[in-house]
Amino acid sequence: MKVELYDTTLRDGSQTEGISYSVNDKLRIAKKLDELGIHYVEGGWPGSNPKDREFFKKMQKVHLKTAKLVAFGSTRRAGIKASQDKNLREIVASKAKLVTIFGKSWDFHVTEVIKTTLDENLNMISDSVSFLKSSGLRVFYDAEHFFDAYKENPEYAIKTLQAAANAGSEVLVLCDTNGGTLTDELVGILEDVKSKVKAPLGIHTHNDLDLAVANSIAAVDSGCVQVQGTFNGLGERCGNANLCTIIGILATKTKIESIPKTKLKDLTQVSYFISEVSNVKHDDNQPFVGRSAFAHKAGVHIDAMMKSPKTYEHIDPHSVGNKRRFLVSELAGKTPIVLKAQELELELNKKSPKTKKFLQLLQDLEHKGYQFEAADGSFEILMKKAFRKYKKFFELEGFKVMVEKRKDNRVFSEATIRLKVKNKEHYSAAEGDGPVNALDNALRKALKEFYPNILNMRLSDFKVRVLDAEAGTAAKVRVLIESQDETDSWTTVGVHENIIEASWQALVDSVEYKLLKDQTK
Repeated sequence: MKVELYDTTLRDGSQTEGISYSVNDKLRIAKKLDELGIHYVEGGWPGSNPKDREFFKKMQKVHLKTAKLVAFGSTRRAGIKASQDKNLREIVASKAKLVTIFGKSWDFHVTEVIKTTLDENLNMISDSVSFLKSSGLRVFYDAEHFFDAYKENPEYAIKTLQAAANAGSEVLVLCDTNGGTLTDELVGILEDVKSKVKAPLGIHTHNDLDLAVANSIAAVDSGCVQVQGTFNGLGERCGNANLCTIIGILATKTKIESIPKTKLKDLTQVSYFISEVSNVKHDDNQPFVGRSAFAHKAGVHIDAMMKSPKTYEHIDPHSVGNKRRFLVSELAGKTPIVLKAQELELELNKKSPKTKKFLQLLQDLEHKGYQFEAADGSFEILMKKAFRKYKKFFELEGFKVMVEKRKDNRVFSEATIRLKVKNKEHYSAAEGDGPVNALDNALRKALKEFYPNILNMRLSDFKVRVLDAEAGTAAKVRVLIESQDETDSWTTVGVHENIIEASWQALVDSVEYKLLKDQTK
């Protein structure tokens, strides 16, 4: 059996709070999804805004190898012909060969939201599908709020599907738009629909009960041939069904085909890429592709993992492009140190004096407030420095940070940095939203001439913790900075009584980790 994947990151995903894609962002994501082997990429709604109109125009010059570009829209308005509807005409003008239109399944929405009759709604569905078909387009039909509609008025909900099927829709996609349907309810409704509608069915679920993936997999088991969702579960409210997880489950737990097997190893990288373009922090706890999905901390777990990875991992992380991580903490002892050394091609074992010395260094730093369990980037740099496998990329000659509040209430931050890079002194200054942002901007400005790849990274999270509350404003603080690029994320740490110095330590480690990482590629 094969199921087709329909990605709606560029439309439903763009409705995530805080996300706004440029046309170029959408082009990049569409190409990346095509490379992964996604079957359908929904580009947006050509009739709703100039940005989507421009996107479809530019996509006419893009050759997709696997994916088919899909335009999105709604059924015609009540009381007019489909050929007169502006949105439907815009869809045809987009030159997309395939379109998904949504219509009302719920009698409540028909009478209370679009204020028309139940019969007119059926005509709107039928006329719209027929018009698009007569214009040479392939058509999928999204039955909006279908499961809520079925619970309220099953007979009418089925009639809306039949109207779309009879007009020529290739797939009828049942939408759990409010995300409030339990899995057993969904399966029962699907079984009844299959007995009354013979057209192929698809599924589109939202995650308001944290069941979007489970409901999608259950729908596939019940015979749905198309699954709609977004990468990383992006979407309005609690998000849509996460295609990363769905792909991982289908590929590793079932015999159902989705993307090509050879592309599965690219799943994590594509997930990170979309987080990066979306300018959001990648979810560490996301199944299959999250940074913590294969991270082990407890000493008992790590010891068992050394004997057999099957003890605490349900799949090989490399199969989905992820990697196993052993966290350094007081719970883990020497084992993570030895394993990290092996990864860095350093000869070390538990009984080595070097291991004992490094463990003592680690414990001393943790006593001062450093935390390496959550700072893998700083830990790798620390280890390379301790075993003399590290070469500096730059040296700090000095920095100065100024924060000024002006009478218009604007808070102004500026940083100046003097560095020595490849035996050359370099001075730079930059503004920022705050002192750390200004330092970050000044550092990148100073280094970009020598290391242009640092422009491909960004800071995705910044955390500060006071380590001794009783010391008040003189207390030490721990700063954790999470950074990411299009393939990875890493965390670095700094500790000091001065928050700017603690931030600088974490910032430098973050940049140096990126440079070290790219150097080994």
